[in-house]
Amino acid sequence: MKSRANYFKSGGGVIEFECVSMRRRKGQLAERIEFLSSALGNQLNLARCKQAALLLLLPALPSPGLADAHQSDDEKRSSLSTAMVGALALRSSSDEQGSLCPADQWESGVYSMTRNGFTRRFRVHVPANYDPSIHTPLIVAFHGWGGDEDEFLGNAAVRSNLDQTGLITVAPVGLGPGEPDFNYASWSFSGSSTGLDGDGVNSLVAGDTAEICDASATPTYTYGSCSGVAANTCSWTHCLDNDIEFALDLVEEVSNNLCIDPDRVFAVGGSNGGMFTWDLVRDSKGAEVFAATASLTGLPHRGHLEPPASTGGKPALLITGTNDRTVPPGAWGDERFTTTTDGDVFYYASATSVTKVWAEAAGCDVTSSATPFDVGVDELECRAWSGCAADSEWPPVLDCRRAMGHVYGLSWSWPLITDFFSRVSAEQ
Repeated sequence: MKSRANYFKSGGGVIEFECVSMRRRKGQLAERIEFLSSALGNQLNLARCKQAALLLLLPALPSPGLADAHQSDDEKRSSLSTAMVGALALRSSSDEQGSLCPADQWESGVYSMTRNGFTRRFRVHVPANYDPSIHTPLIVAFHGWGGDEDEFLGNAAVRSNLDQTGLITVAPVGLGPGEPDFNYASWSFSGSSTGLDGDGVNSLVAGDTAEICDASATPTYTYGSCSGVAANTCSWTHCLDNDIEFALDLVEEVSNNLCIDPDRVFAVGGSNGGMFTWDLVRDSKGAEVFAATASLTGLPHRGHLEPPASTGGKPALLITGTNDRTVPPGAWGDERFTTTTDGDVFYYASATSVTKVWAEAAGCDVTSSATPFDVGVDELECRAWSGCAADSEWPPVLDCRRAMGHVYGLSWSWPLITDFFSRVSAEQ
């Protein structure tokens, strides 16, 4: 069980400490923290007592019931100080812990890596309060069609929120602008490169097709790299590499250069990037790395409604615009597919159908309709299903909508996203 934050009072002031990976020791953790705080009093300055040292120290600390009743306070403090020094030494010298932070670490900036012959560029934001000795949550942010590494991190409100919340964020650039496509940077997901929907031809639906668009009414966007892959002219993203595998390699690259908490790696995507995150987090390998996802105005193509591969599902936040003509969410409670009306005619799964599948995977009761849930954002309506298996502060799956078009609204949506990740990951 993870607790979001515990506070210790010492001569140096109030010190924040996040307890990580203590799922099975909740009772002992609380008991030992209480004992540690009272035993040390104001005699030991905990200002440099960091997360990793405490995690190693706590299992070795005596609980109140095991402490020698005849020990004086000074003896208790001396014993605890010795244990703390030993824990710090163990952390710095033992590779068996599997949690050592990299010695040389990145700063905020633009970096690149090579994968399958392609140079992949990405921007990294390291929060102002980052401590290189503490394992820190990571967000991987995927831009929309034709976007770049600045789509999210170029926004001052996003960077300010990341500095306040202490989250590292990496924003990679999709494939397409270079050879052989010379097209928009994109992320490929189910149906986007083949042009095929997920349910084929439904004989019960008049005029139904197996395509993700009406090819007769939609311009051709097919990338040159998709020759032999695209089944029709509805294809609209690259076919150069496996984006899920790239995302996993990117997390590994970042983890080799910054102190990342492997239990709190999150995916965020906007538009095309948001469409991709559904595939990423429901994939069996992606589910092992990513703890939750948030999609801004991004929905899967029609018929691609597979649930997350992981047992118990995955937390997901969906934010869409009720006036969006590019990726319309559909009406509340309507599980039929939606149709683009911005000059193209693409087909997407409705917001209700997607979130219902993910809520069911999370053990929620989807036999009744989703009900309103207040997230504290004005002019935003969110709904969720109840009775979910996850013991989290907020429902694990949220369907949120605002009267807006195909825009992100990062000044309010990004703080909501980081708040959601904090509230649903605290009890995993």
